[in-house]
Amino acid sequence: MVFLSGPRQVGKSWLARELMKGFARPRYLNYDSSLDREVITSQGWASATDLLVLDELHKMPGWKGYLKGLVDTRPEHTRILVTGSARLETFRQSGDSLAGRYVHHRLFPITPAEAAWASQSRNLEHYLTRGGFPEPYLAVSDDEAGRWRRQYVDGLIREDILNFENITKLKAMNLLLELLRDRVASPLSYQSLSEDIGVAPNTIKSYLEVLEALYIIFRVTPYHRSIARSLQQRPKVYFFDTGLVRGDDGKKIENLVALSLLRAQVLAEDRDGKPRSLRYLRTKDGREVDFLTVVDQSPRLMVEVKASDRTLSPGLRYFHEHYGFAGVQLVGDLQQENEGAPLRLRRALDWLESPDVD
Repeated sequence: MVFLSGPRQVGKSWLARELMKGFARPRYLNYDSSLDREVITSQGWASATDLLVLDELHKMPGWKGYLKGLVDTRPEHTRILVTGSARLETFRQSGDSLAGRYVHHRLFPITPAEAAWASQSRNLEHYLTRGGFPEPYLAVSDDEAGRWRRQYVDGLIREDILNFENITKLKAMNLLLELLRDRVASPLSYQSLSEDIGVAPNTIKSYLEVLEALYIIFRVTPYHRSIARSLQQRPKVYFFDTGLVRGDDGKKIENLVALSLLRAQVLAEDRDGKPRSLRYLRTKDGREVDFLTVVDQSPRLMVEVKASDRTLSPGLRYFHEHYGFAGVQLVGDLQQENEGAPLRLRRALDWLESPDVD
């Protein structure tokens, strides 16, 4: 099987239908449809089906056991594609293990590198205001994109979050989502958020896990050679939809860079299987670099993000001098680039359209 996960409305169903065109007898079934649900439950599709697409199947009770039986007994000619807006591998429902029975791929919003590859490049402001989801990205106006985003957020809250297990305080979750929009790129304090919202810090942590599972946000944790110590330090939060970020251009550019770096790493990890992570660097005395890409627990590249500062970051210099990390500083508005290794100064959009990250 192939699992295809990603945010709501990022294009999973569209991609599935495009893939179906390459098969003679494909069948698409969505668990949200009552008619399709009956077919799924009874396995009532034709035996000649050569591609079976099952959408939102993780909402089905016992879906893991169902899929295990399905893939173990399917005809040899039948391929199975399972899609969903939640991270299928994060669910802990009861059922048999699916280990060894699937390959997982993730579909992200459009990034500058993907847009450049498809000859659909836009200027930096377009990415910051529209984000990378297909509908607002391709909308004819900012007003149309704004209408889409309002409906998108409403759908996230009223459908995806409300239907997620153990979510009882929808108002608190809504407030958390709003607060996070203003706190992008800053280390989070669970205690501060709990005081602002009026729920326990552990509830804040569980709500953040839900927002991650639904591909609304992703967290970037500090890098340290001790993984346990890294997990104890405060994470930074970014949105899959850059258009949801509130604040100055610096925050929005940093969110765009975070998403682009994460997508590049996920794409490479899905391709070659090497574990990758996106971290940030911070010392106790406040020296910091926005991002560090890590492959097989080995640091690869530091990335600092600025809206307009043309002076090379002291943080980049410090970590390069002390640890030998290579680095690049991405600037939103930059006249003159400096390509000199190992620390470079680059225009943010130019670098993002062809990032040197594996």
